[in-house]
Amino acid sequence: MDTDIQLLEAWRAGDRGSGTDLFNRHFNSLYRFFRNKVGEDADDLVQQTFLAVVQARDKFRGDASFRTYLFTAARSKLYNYFSRRRPDQKDRLGVTSVLDLGASMHGMMVKSEEHQTLLHALRRLPLELQIVLELHYFEGMRGPVLAMVLEIPEGTVRSRLRRGRERLREELERLTTSPERAASTMTNLDGWAAQIRGQLRGQLREQLRGGSQDGAS
Repeated sequence: MDTDIQLLEAWRAGDRGSGTDLFNRHFNSLYRFFRNKVGEDADDLVQQTFLAVVQARDKFRGDASFRTYLFTAARSKLYNYFSRRRPDQKDRLGVTSVLDLGASMHGMMVKSEEHQTLLHALRRLPLELQIVLELHYFEGMRGPVLAMVLEIPEGTVRSRLRRGRERLREELERLTTSPERAASTMTNLDGWAAQIRGQLRGQLREQLRGGSQDGAS
């Protein structure tokens, strides 16, 4: 299997199929990043992110992984999205939750009540804390990579993760009115995140299969 860099180089050389392969490889992760923040506008922001990468693909020098480069662009598109929707909050985006910014209530669809509660609690956090927690737990990003994506020092990443977990626990306790359930969720965040990732992959496969059948009919 070709690496991201190999696909990017082939894409630069004019191979559109390599660009499509690169898009398909990262679509799920990008969609997941946007879905719990902007709801049904996630598809559009995924497209905007890849378009930005297309336009700037010759500027990528390989100093970080392509995935890191892609999520840096995605974060920029997310902030631009909220800046346009809420210009009055432009200077407070990082410390305001997506719910307070008026984002769609239709986030990721999951079956479990516990999963729904966790996702809703994340949406109640200040945006900068929601982003760092979701990139860490849903996308498996660690200190150095998070620092590059968020464009902050590693020490600040550690501070945000700590504050994010503290705030998430508080929101879970408010939503469940059960400190025990909140504590149980917090001790198994990696497991919850893996289950949610699996559910979303299944939903996307169904959507793609449905789209293919519609196109064939």
